[in-house]
Amino acid sequence: MVDRPRFFDDLAGVAGGALSALAGVREELEAMMRATIEEAVRRLDLVRREELEAAMELAANARAWQEAAEERVATLEARLAILETRLPTGPSQGERPTES
Repeated sequence: MVDRPRFFDDLAGVAGGALSALAGVREELEAMMRATIEEAVRRLDLVRREELEAAMELAANARAWQEAAEERVATLEARLAILETRLPTGPSQGERPTES
């Protein structure tokens, strides 16, 4: 009876060791697969989601800045047009009035 429980203890130890070894193999396979996939992504010249989101945010900021600049230019052009209509008509800048 003493040999039997020790046999099961040894068998449990071997099984536990095997499971531990399999877990290590699994982690190693996952690391290898991850490295292989990352290399394939680099070769295909794909970008990561974080990089894409950062580029999209930069584009959105640039678009907003451009729209605001277009509005400012339109406002300045309108003000310039108003100022030009208020100026007396006469010789253009840089021209001298002609003497009679």
